[in-house]
Parts: sequence; C-alpha cells; structure tokens
Amino acid sequence: MSFAVLPRAIMSLFRMRPSEPAPAEKAAVVPGALPEVAYLTIETLSGPDYQFDSEGLFSDEVRGMLHENYAIRPLASDDFHKGYVETLSQLTTVGNLTEELFQERFARLKRFNEIYYCIAIEDLTSNKIVGLGTIMIEDKFIHEAGRVGHIEDIVVNDCARGKNLGKIIIEALKFIGKEKGAYKTLLACSQHNIGFYAKCGMAQKEVVMSVYY
Repeated sequence: MSFAVLPRAIMSLFRMRPSEPAPAEKAAVVPGALPEVAYLTIETLSGPDYQFDSEGLFSDEVRGMLHENYAIRPLASDDFHKGYVETLSQLTTVGNLTEELFQERFARLKRFNEIYYCIAIEDLTSNKIVGLGTIMIEDKFIHEAGRVGHIEDIVVNDCARGKNLGKIIIEALKFIGKEKGAYKTLLACSQHNIGFYAKCGMAQKEVVMSVYY
C-alpha cells in the first residue's frame, strides 16, 4: 500500500514531534523579601549526628525553663569534643574513655534508640556540654505488657550550677518516659540527693539493692 492512500490523520502521525515541556515559570521576586529558609526546631532534631529522633520529645514547658544561650537536645556524636568527659567525670569515675570508645558506644546506643534516650544541655556561648542525663525504657510483661522508665547518670557541670539545669534534665527525661508509654519512672540516688529529687516530683519508694562486680 502506498503512503499516498493513507488517511490524512494517520499520515499526520509521521509528522508529529514529541511535545516539548513548557518552560518552568519563575517565581515572582518581591523587592526586599527574604529567601525561604527551613528552620530546624529543637523538637525535630534527628539524623546521623544525634542519638535519637527528638520529634515531640522535648516539651514547650521544658524548653521554657532554660536560660538564654542554653539548648537541650539528644546526645550528639561530636559531643566528645564539647567537654562530654569533663562533665560526666563530675558524676563518677569515667576511666580512659577514648574518642574511639565513645563513638563505638554512641553507635550502639543509636541502634537501640527505642530503649536508650541520652540527652545533653549545651552552653551555646562556649559550645560546651554542661548537663547530661539518660532514661532507659524497659519493656515488661506485667501491667498488661507495660513499660518502665529508668533514669540514670544525671550530672550538671560545676560551671553551670545554680541555673536549675538539674531539674530541667529530670523534667525532660520524665516527659520522654511518659511519651514512650511508661507507667512509672524510677531512679536510684544517694541519701543526700533525696530532697532534690523530691522537688522534681519524685517520691521515695522501697529500697534499692545492688551488687558490684
């Protein structure tokens, strides 16, 4: 069959060019307008540098208690260089915690970040870690497969005492425990710290027993 006898509509297919996309319209520029910036708020810190995703885990009440130039957030992988060991050593013996060992432990805690929640308070003027605390969430069979929070390793650096940071850390950890479904949160403390934790809304209950290896 000759092309000459093909209907004009079919012949037109051979002459069609692929449609070209229309040029993208440029957004109108308003004189004096600031460019759009994606702001990162404290409750949405996540990513490879932070131990856990903090979305919804730092309440407005807790953040409102902080003094200016202080930030509360998850522990970060670079906190080793921000005085982490110095602050932690004011709580108890740290030993030879090298950067390599810190990063190994940090990576493990990050892998199990549905159990461990390590938080830090940073002095933004000096980029120094001045407060630390951790809550562990224990899954149980009792209380209808309930969960219990365990607060550990609360410390505030001597250089930041008197700013209510200890109470802020406790309140932040209690909030995380509640948000993660714990029906109670526990901590062990020395006799002379009972009064402080009572002011943080905690009550003395039973007796803690221990064995050291």
